[in-house]
Amino acid sequence: MDISIERNILEANDSVANELRQIFAQNKVLVLNLISSPGSGKTSLLERTLADLRNELKMGVIEGDCQTDNDARRVAATGAKAVQINTDGGCHLDSKMIKKVISDFDLADLDILFIENVGNLVCPVEFDCGEDAKIAILSVTEGDDKPEKYPRLFQLAHAMVINKVDLLDYVDFDVNKASKFGKALNKDIEIFEVSCRNNKGLENWYTWLRKQAALKKK
Repeated sequence: MDISIERNILEANDSVANELRQIFAQNKVLVLNLISSPGSGKTSLLERTLADLRNELKMGVIEGDCQTDNDARRVAATGAKAVQINTDGGCHLDSKMIKKVISDFDLADLDILFIENVGNLVCPVEFDCGEDAKIAILSVTEGDDKPEKYPRLFQLAHAMVINKVDLLDYVDFDVNKASKFGKALNKDIEIFEVSCRNNKGLENWYTWLRKQAALKKK
């Protein structure tokens, strides 16, 4: 019975996600679902991305959180439109939640719509939100075996961002080991080593975003 209920929930979610995917495709907006543990630096990466690329790309953000609009206010301070979804303790965003808020955006005027999911490496992976790609974010303050311990995300993600590399001298994190785990799970995954403090690797991340947004516009 539990398996049947779970299947029905996911099938219903996928149906709405497919509707969203068609809407996003019609408007030629790239949709990226950012997934990570709490404290990985998702919001900091978004802040830098939105600020640094605001003269090149039109971007919006759907902010998912259990409570508060703290991250949405940080994102909005960059000048980008941010819409908050509070899950009231829920561990993920789903397609119905996304569908309820997309009318707040002028999708045809956007190049990229970011979905900052609830901090969690398990539940958000299972719920398709109509995105073009999932982006896995982990920081060097976490274990370098995260891809091995949470394989599903890294199997599905188009890109893996290793964040906070400015702290590598102070933590026990092997970038090569983490990258090797990621590539073993998904040979096509793009890997970016970045720091929002000293700017390392950000331009590579930005180049990838520009390319993906341009491909969506064709």
